[in-house]
Amino acid sequence: MPPGVSVGHLLQSRPEPIGFKLDLIAGGGGLNRRITSPHAQKTGLALVGFHEYLHAGRVLVFGQSEVRYLESLASADFQRTMRLTFARDIPCLLLTAGFQGPPELAVEAERAAVPLLLTPLPTPTAIAKLTSILEDSLVERSVIHAVLMDILGLGVLILGDSGIGKSECALDLIVRGHRLVADDAVEVRRRAETFLIGTCPDLTRHHMEVRGLGVINIHDLFGIAATRTSKRIELVVQLERWEPGHDYDRLGLGDVYYELLGLRIPLVRMPVAPGRNLAILVEVAARNQLLRARGHHAARKVADRIDQHISQAADKSAEETDIDDDVEAGDNV
Repeated sequence: MPPGVSVGHLLQSRPEPIGFKLDLIAGGGGLNRRITSPHAQKTGLALVGFHEYLHAGRVLVFGQSEVRYLESLASADFQRTMRLTFARDIPCLLLTAGFQGPPELAVEAERAAVPLLLTPLPTPTAIAKLTSILEDSLVERSVIHAVLMDILGLGVLILGDSGIGKSECALDLIVRGHRLVADDAVEVRRRAETFLIGTCPDLTRHHMEVRGLGVINIHDLFGIAATRTSKRIELVVQLERWEPGHDYDRLGLGDVYYELLGLRIPLVRMPVAPGRNLAILVEVAARNQLLRARGHHAARKVADRIDQHISQAADKSAEETDIDDDVEAGDNV
């Protein structure tokens, strides 16, 4: 079954707070029909016989022009048109601007078990709000064991084995003035095919588990400025236990990425050892990533300077060799 949400879920998602009032007029028997695309379809061509333009899984929207056309049809033509339309396996029909259409429309929707919805909003506004709700409901998501912090405006996802010190590191960062998004469980959603948004499940929002302290409420302890509800993930810090003899990156010239939900996020592997202040290191990693995003790559600049120095030294050596050869040639003459 393709990913999707039921029409019943759409009605129960409480769209009223964003100004999107939805009423069910008929077709309650089809509330389990699934919406698989966030993009609504508004094709009047279907009413004049081009039903192949209707796509399954997409909400069909009728505005004033479609409703007025249906009202102009004779009873037999209306019945044939709507039965052909409802046979295309659409999840539901949304009427906009408060136009309910002829009474026969509700009868046909009830017969076909296709939910008939009504909103007072004009068509462009209704489609925009519907798309926003469905994009959020249909977005690809995953829950991972990690900590998500807002460090200097950069979303930093901290990964590592259980007990390695992720929460302690996050707590130290909070004390340093940074903000907690989620601890232990981070819900990651892919948005707009290009970036990831991390949030915290409602049950654990603002809370953190620290071994020896138990569960603490960051909002109550440090104030509202110490937390936020969501953040775009722009850097991943992987905490790893220090292993003697392991070859750790000491220059940072190469770009390393962490793949999550099909997208690549810049990755920093941070070895954990006694005496290392993880919070400061993670903060510096975030600062360095902000500079890299602006085109300032410290490691590459140093490497370029070294290469330039070596090149200049080689040229100078070659010049001195040429001079010595010329002097030696003159002496021989």
